[in-house]
Amino acid sequence: MASVGLLYVGAVLFVNALMMLGRVEARSAAIMNLFVGGMQVVLPTLLLVAAGDDTTAVTAAAGIYLFGFTYLYVGIGLLAGLDTTGVGWFSLFVSVAAIVFAGVNFFDVRDHPFGVIWLCWSFLWFLFFLVLGLKRDELTRYTGWVTLANAAGTTTLPAFLLLTDTYTTSTVFAVAFAVCALVVFAGLWPLTRPGRTPSGASPAG
Repeated sequence: MASVGLLYVGAVLFVNALMMLGRVEARSAAIMNLFVGGMQVVLPTLLLVAAGDDTTAVTAAAGIYLFGFTYLYVGIGLLAGLDTTGVGWFSLFVSVAAIVFAGVNFFDVRDHPFGVIWLCWSFLWFLFFLVLGLKRDELTRYTGWVTLANAAGTTTLPAFLLLTDTYTTSTVFAVAFAVCALVVFAGLWPLTRPGRTPSGASPAG
C-alpha cells in the first residue's frame, strides 16, 4: 500500500514542480492535488482501521495524513484562489513533524533510507513554508527544482523499488542516498539562485 501511495505522491510533486516553474497552470494542477490528497487520506484511514494496537501501523498512518492534508489544502486553495499563507504555515508544521518521523525511522523502525527520505521531505516542506507562508517569491524557482528532484528521488524511485521488491533498508544505501540528495540540493542553488541570468540571455531579457 505504501508503494502505491508513494508513486502517486511522485506524480503530484511532479505536477506541482512544473506549476512552480511556470509550466502548468495553477487550476489545472489543483485536480491532481485533490486526487492524491483524497487518496492519502483514505489509505491511512484504512490502515488505522486495520491497525488495532499496532503502533507501527498507526505511526505510518499519521505520517501519510500530513501529506494528504497538504495536497487537499493546495488543491482547494488553487481552485478557490485562496491566499497561500495558511498552507505555508501548515507546511512548517509538516517540516518539523517530518524530522520526528525521520528519527522514528532511524532509531525505532531501523529503516535508514526512509529516515533520509523524511529529512528530504522536511527540507522541501520548509521551502514551501518560505515561499507560501513568508512569501519569499525569489525562492520559487529553486523550490520548484527541489520539488522535481523529490518527485523523482524520494517518491517515484523508492515506490518502484518497493513494487519490484528490490528496496533495501541498509545503512550503505541510506548514506549513498543522503550524499546524492545533498549534492543535488546544493547543486541546484547556484543554478537557480535569485538574480541569476540564464546562459545566453542578457540582464535586460
